[in-house]
Parts: sequence; C-alpha cells; structure tokens
Amino acid sequence: MTIYIAADHTGIILKTALVEYLQEALSYEVEDMGAHEIAPDDDYPDYVVPCAKKVVANQGSLGIVIGGSGQGEAMAANRVSGVRAALFYGQAHATGPIDALGAPALDGYDIIRLAREHNNANILSLAARFITLDDAKEAVRIFLSAGFTADERHVRRIQKLG
Repeated sequence: MTIYIAADHTGIILKTALVEYLQEALSYEVEDMGAHEIAPDDDYPDYVVPCAKKVVANQGSLGIVIGGSGQGEAMAANRVSGVRAALFYGQAHATGPIDALGAPALDGYDIIRLAREHNNANILSLAARFITLDDAKEAVRIFLSAGFTADERHVRRIQKLG
C-alpha cells in the first residue's frame, strides 16, 4: 500500500518526521507530495488536492495531510470526490456518557479508529500546532491499522454522501 503525504509550510517538519517513521518503522511505501521547503506564503490546497487525487486514483492507498490546524487541509481534501478525510487535532479526554444513548466517552485516538471502521476514511488530517510527534505517530499507526467494517449501515451512510 502506498501512503501519500502532503503538508504546507506549517506542517513540513512533522511531515518529514512522519515520512521517516512510515518508511523505516512501519515499512510503507510513501510518496511525498510536498511541500519540500518552508515557504510561508504557500497555500495548502496546492499540496493537499493533488495528494487527495492520488489517493482516489490509487485504490487501496491512504493519505495523510498536515497543516497548522488540519482544518483547511481536511476541507480541501474532502472537496475531491471519493475522499473521506478525518481530522485529528489531539487527545481529547471526556469523563462520562455524553451521547443520547448513554455510550461511554471515547478519546481522540478512538475518533481515528472509528473514522476508518465506520466512515472508511482514506485520508488523515493532522494539526501540527496541536499535537506532539508521538501523538502524530500513534494517530498514523491507528489510522493505518484500522479497517472499514463494511457493515450495511455504514455502507448505506457512505453512499448517501455521494
């Protein structure tokens, strides 16, 4: 499986560390879609959109996009038909049941796992200004190890996205 990765100037340092982690520790093939130098006036869509298009064009591949907050990167990626980008901006710790069904609270890493299992997310967006390198590595590891459950209800919901 190829992992496509992209970042603007804000995420370039984290991207560089994650490329090394993906290749050396996890043994993935990685295609670095840029940025390759720090240019404060660059625009994240110039890197994120080509990355997202590669993920869609190469079935079975996954993507990682990185920016300051990860928000714009997720928005840009999700404009590409066939992309389902999930945002991770750090560990959130809730303390008790918070939903209408009384389900137990989950943490930030559960968000990543559930995005893959329930939403078949194919791109992970990371917030370089809000997470540590260790958090990013763990988020990436979880994202790449989780898989889509293909339960009928999840398939039905994804189909409604268009």
